[in-house]
Amino acid sequence: MRLQQFLARAGITSRRKAEDLIRAGRVTINQQVATIGAVVQPGDIVRLDGERVRMPQKSVVIALHKPKGYTTTHEDEHAEKLVYELVPKHPGLHAVGRLDKDTEGLLLLTTDGHLTQHLTHPRNQVPKLYRAWCKNGRVSKEACQQLVQGVMLGDGLARALEARPVKDGVKLVLSEGRKREVRRMLGKLGYPVERLVRLAVGPIELGDLEAGEWRYLTPEEIKLLYTSTALPRLRKPPQAPRPEAVAVKTASAGKSKAASSQAPLPKRAKTPEADVRVNKSTVESSSERLSSRKRQSTNQPSPNRRPHTRDGRTDKT
Repeated sequence: MRLQQFLARAGITSRRKAEDLIRAGRVTINQQVATIGAVVQPGDIVRLDGERVRMPQKSVVIALHKPKGYTTTHEDEHAEKLVYELVPKHPGLHAVGRLDKDTEGLLLLTTDGHLTQHLTHPRNQVPKLYRAWCKNGRVSKEACQQLVQGVMLGDGLARALEARPVKDGVKLVLSEGRKREVRRMLGKLGYPVERLVRLAVGPIELGDLEAGEWRYLTPEEIKLLYTSTALPRLRKPPQAPRPEAVAVKTASAGKSKAASSQAPLPKRAKTPEADVRVNKSTVESSSERLSSRKRQSTNQPSPNRRPHTRDGRTDKT
């Protein structure tokens, strides 16, 4: 981990200001004055003005429903509102990736640098589910196919793992995190985005958190982030039996053993329709899961997953 990143996650200051501390010669690693670009290895002793700097011992992970108009940064003189104003203060708390100012939805924040590295490293291909409302309405099937095949942007080819047309827009799954990637892809295909919401990051879903609300992830959810980066909706739904199979099974149920010795029924010729499997798409089943979960959470709220605001819990009696 780079030294300025270490200082930021220890809660000393922002990475930008940490560089100023390093240039001023106020930071040492193992009693040696550090320079810009220095790396902190496990077991290294880092000191600022002679005082040892330690990383937080207890890691936390927060799921925040980021509202529109908030900037994902600790310090920005041009930003009117920062996401860190919405969540409790923890030394070293930082966002896992970013959502631009105009984008809403699920944003994970944590003090665990290893988790951040795991979720943001390109090799892990962590999927993220988005719902976009477009100026020109429902995105065509042809455009969705193009999103999956790839759209050439200024910084290279961008692909969606999956895309499906929905009312007034599209749902799509991406594993990359380029700047304003979803907006640029859809804009290139003639569908300017009016509203964009992130619904899930890996196995963690936005659920019924309202804009500005947050909650701590449970230990089980944190473990799931480490062990599984797949969206819950990627699980294959059970397949419905083909009509002819049901008919044969029903007709044979009442026959005796003697009838079973007769010549078997001739096999029906295969047709393209008979080979079609009933299998919902990733984003389609996600919509059903999110709707089902929202109904359940409304009827039976869990005491361990209650939403919060910056000032406290938002439980209603």
